[in-house]
Amino acid sequence: MSEFLPGRRQYLLDSFEGLPPAGELDGSAAFEWQRNTGSPAYFDNCRAEMSYAQEAMARGQAKEFHLIKGWFKDTLPSFAPTEPIAVLRLDGDWYDSTMECLQALYPKVMIGGLIIIDDYDTWDGCTRAVHDYLSREGLADAIRQYRGVTYILRRDTEAIRAPAAS
Repeated sequence: MSEFLPGRRQYLLDSFEGLPPAGELDGSAAFEWQRNTGSPAYFDNCRAEMSYAQEAMARGQAKEFHLIKGWFKDTLPSFAPTEPIAVLRLDGDWYDSTMECLQALYPKVMIGGLIIIDDYDTWDGCTRAVHDYLSREGLADAIRQYRGVTYILRRDTEAIRAPAAS
């Protein structure tokens, strides 16, 4: 993605420790996936070394990127990007992680910005979090899909909510 956003500062927030335990809202498939540690699809609970992200960003020729290690609940409250977010790619998998990201980051996405939601069709918790967030905030931003990618284009909610001038 860094190749498509030249000159933009990029942030990667991840625990680099895998996924937290699934919660009730994540659904039975999430619990089963975490229990089945011998499955080829388990991928060590999605754990990855921080060096993998550094290498990927270098291969993509990212000019300026910041890796922020830690759980979303710990890192997001103090996260303050220096410019509005143009592209937000969420990979929280579970309800709580996805909701934490949406609450902290969605308001920081520029009008017309792109929100990509990796696990929308994979895990019940992610799907629920997206719907709950949009509903709670009174947002009419459409959830769209293109070639298997789920995304939202952030709309100008003030223009939508404000009554027309007479």
